[in-house]
Amino acid sequence: MTGSVPRFAVEEIVARLRGAGCVFAENEADLLVRAASGPAELDAMVAERADGLPLEQVLGWAEFHGLRIAMAPGVFVPRRRTGFLVEQAVALAGRRAVVVDLCCGSGAVAAALAAVLDEPEVHAADIDPVAVACARRNLPAGGAAHEGDLFDALPGTLRGRIAILAVNAPYVPTDAIATMPPEARLHEPRVALDGGSDGLDVQRRVIAAAGQWLAPGGHLLIETGRSQAPHTAEACARHGLVPRVRTSEELDATVVIGTRAGQGTQP
Repeated sequence: MTGSVPRFAVEEIVARLRGAGCVFAENEADLLVRAASGPAELDAMVAERADGLPLEQVLGWAEFHGLRIAMAPGVFVPRRRTGFLVEQAVALAGRRAVVVDLCCGSGAVAAALAAVLDEPEVHAADIDPVAVACARRNLPAGGAAHEGDLFDALPGTLRGRIAILAVNAPYVPTDAIATMPPEARLHEPRVALDGGSDGLDVQRRVIAAAGQWLAPGGHLLIETGRSQAPHTAEACARHGLVPRVRTSEELDATVVIGTRAGQGTQP
């Protein structure tokens, strides 16, 4: 509805968003104006954004790795840095790879991998039913989203078959959640943020069981913090996975890769 909104009204929206602390108020105002079906919806959307609701949840979608990912209130918003996890997975996956996006949130990683890999079998899983419902909207035909606690969510037929296990588990230390931006702290589920006292509680659980689910030569890829990466890699080695750490300065992203020994193992 861009053409039907007077310029002075757009300027008022920009001022309101800037006053609420939105750094990119002009860009956000443009997106909200374009997304709204009419003045009443636009007013409601601006009010939600000014109250701190993440822009992606207000719009109903997030841009991720070249895709428009459907979003819902209360679902973890995919971060740009997680595109590095996708890129690392793509580099390791072969044709018809069995791919699992664990702790999937909106299913953004699964959707991105499905979009670029050659005939993959794609699964996603999360403990949050709202996130699983969102992921089902984002997965392509043939993809499956499962609800449950980590590997308990997955069908037993995947055991020993997974080539790419991509994991963006919560890794924020509990005490650090209070310092996060209000958008995340107040509007994203705690279960998607809180990684325990050192941020690694969920990662350790994933790593401990991953070897039973990976195919020989399969890869576990975990997004983590740079200072946490040595501990994540150590946990991989302790559970029989060959670890290596990859980083992106541009995206401020760190991924630990743990590979199960066997056919297809890469250094």
